[in-house]
Amino acid sequence: MNQSKAKITAIGSYVPEKVMTNEDFSKIVETSDEWIVSRTGIKERRIAAEHEYTSDLGYKAVLNLVERYGKSIDDVDMLIVCTFTPDVATPSSAAIIQAKLDIRHAGTLDLNAACAGFTYGIHMANALITSGLHKKILVIGSETLSKITDYEDRTTCILFGDGAGAVLVEYDEHEPSFITHYMGSEGEKSKNLYCSGISNHLFGEELEHKQRIVQNGREVYRWAVTTVPEGIRTMLNGINYPIENVDWFVPHSANLRMIESICERTGISLDRTLYSLEDYGNTSSATIPLALDLAVKAGRIKQGEHLLLYGFGGGLTHCGLLIKWTL
Repeated sequence: MNQSKAKITAIGSYVPEKVMTNEDFSKIVETSDEWIVSRTGIKERRIAAEHEYTSDLGYKAVLNLVERYGKSIDDVDMLIVCTFTPDVATPSSAAIIQAKLDIRHAGTLDLNAACAGFTYGIHMANALITSGLHKKILVIGSETLSKITDYEDRTTCILFGDGAGAVLVEYDEHEPSFITHYMGSEGEKSKNLYCSGISNHLFGEELEHKQRIVQNGREVYRWAVTTVPEGIRTMLNGINYPIENVDWFVPHSANLRMIESICERTGISLDRTLYSLEDYGNTSSATIPLALDLAVKAGRIKQGEHLLLYGFGGGLTHCGLLIKWTL
């Protein structure tokens, strides 16, 4: 890739106040804390209030970023919100957040790459800034998956939670964050993970459970534990970068067993892997920024370390990025 001129300069996050534990699920479906933890690693997740939406969570994540880093966002010239649970079909959640932040000269768009959304979003921000078209971009991963979760389906309802993470990406030709990337999609497998919308058909087949997440967990698992390790190898081999030099691996927090399998197949230590699913569940495009921010708050990530981010999910879509941590 071309030499990056973009740098991640701040991070923030927000999760709703309401906590939903595994014990809570045992009251609505046939399950238990032991069953959920043994299969997913998830202990609890956050649930948005009735009138709390994706834009609300994303907006509060930006406020958290500003408060902690003292950054001015008045000159932000683009907002990218990575989500597949926008408040409404239009306007975009990005436009709603822009209005709340009162940044009138910023472009706004929602990016839907499902669970790969955040890596796609910061990849796009890097491209826009490196090209010289933009100087300062807010990238927000925000989801309210509880709004589209089928709470009668015990195989999927236990997985999902709500949350948001945000980063500020700015022009910096001297200390850029972005090193290389790899991405791809297999749309022909998309029926293994979908949420219906205007159309009730996909590739000629009728969809079920309108406006609710439907997932073939077994097939998504098989796809992820094969595709992600292959993507990682392709990405790093392309720049002759030894995987042993990766300081932190930050995969999409879908399922701890899936992450363990990916680590085993790549040789990455689980001890050097960051995830947010234990406390927040699968928050789709928000899992990676939430995992990053948890590690930042705990003082685990050090300036200058190399991080391998890898988002994967609905599409079936995936995107990996190797970045240098510059905060």
